[in-house]
Amino acid sequence: MRTLPRHFFVTGTDTGVGKTTVTVRLMQQLVAQGLTVIGMKPVASGCEWLAGRWQNDDVRQLTAASNVSAPPELINPYCFEPAIAPHIAAAQAGIEIELDVIQTAYAQLAAMADVVIVEGAGGLLVPLNSRQQTIADLIQALNLPALVVVGMRLGCINHALLTAEALRQRDINCCGWVANSMDPQMSHPQENLQTLIAGLQQPPLLELPFQEPLT
Repeated sequence: MRTLPRHFFVTGTDTGVGKTTVTVRLMQQLVAQGLTVIGMKPVASGCEWLAGRWQNDDVRQLTAASNVSAPPELINPYCFEPAIAPHIAAAQAGIEIELDVIQTAYAQLAAMADVVIVEGAGGLLVPLNSRQQTIADLIQALNLPALVVVGMRLGCINHALLTAEALRQRDINCCGWVANSMDPQMSHPQENLQTLIAGLQQPPLLELPFQEPLT
């Protein structure tokens, strides 16, 4: 695996493309290298009430992969029950997602570990609040490079290149990308992969094979 920055942000070409799977995999590899690692998911939708607080399955996976203990409110400052777009879930809860709250939490985590991997919600331009601030604005606020998870399925080339273009327009450094197989019946997977390598101008950091979803 190529060398990654000390801290970075995992975004994706869409929702459900395996951002959490990739984040956990990278965390495990970095822990195996002897580093202290914390996973952070600033905004999570689709939560359940457990042990006296709202909890999200993605957050639980990141917490389990971390080898440094941190308060839940730092790891996941915003957690909403319905599995819908974050800005809509926040509005329903009467809450405004504030980037400075996330910045403060991130700064505290960054002081606790060698590596903080921040996982986004949905894709790069998912709105976060009524001011139309997006995941891309959050990445800029945190001043982090972005690692892009590409869900390898029909349409992935367009989604990946649009994401890369949006990162360039905002001067966000793309520190790498991951090819995550989403469709075992995908037509011409190697041709799609080679097109992405040419378009993104770098080979994938990881290639993950298709995995049946857990039931």
